[in-house]
Amino acid sequence: MAKPKLFVKQGCPWCVEALDYFEARKIELEVIDVRTDSSRMPELIKASGQDKTPTLQNENFVVADFDLGEFEVAMSQNPEEAKKIGFN
Repeated sequence: MAKPKLFVKQGCPWCVEALDYFEARKIELEVIDVRTDSSRMPELIKASGQDKTPTLQNENFVVADFDLGEFEVAMSQNPEEAKKIGFN
């Protein structure tokens, strides 16, 4: 199974928080910086319908343009997805 994707933008403070959050929980992700690799921006837009970051995609499950509080709510409302991503 492919790793969940985390779309970020260099210099985005919410992205830094998200990266630290996942690293502290030892969640393995494919990190995609759409500023340093603009060819990946269409992938972000296709997945989420928008161009804001951080955005997490795991197959068909997407949490777009989140802060950590919003992300944790999404995980609590989707326990099966949380488990797939690596939260126990």
